[in-house]
Amino acid sequence: MTSTASTSTSTPALVRPRDDRIIAGVCSGLARRFGWNVTTVRVLALVSIVLPGSQLLIYAICWAVIPNEPAA
Repeated sequence: MTSTASTSTSTPALVRPRDDRIIAGVCSGLARRFGWNVTTVRVLALVSIVLPGSQLLIYAICWAVIPNEPAA
């Protein structure tokens, strides 16, 4: 008989926080979820805007899809 040990790591959910927002909280939510520095994520997002591509569309989709953090 084999037993499976259940180890759950507590990773934060992907939500847009109600505090620490600049526009919609997408960068802040991504930074919290993956343990990154929020300033770095914001700078990378701003720099990516000058590159060709659909970064603003992706940001808007994330804004619509990622839920708000529940009210405390």
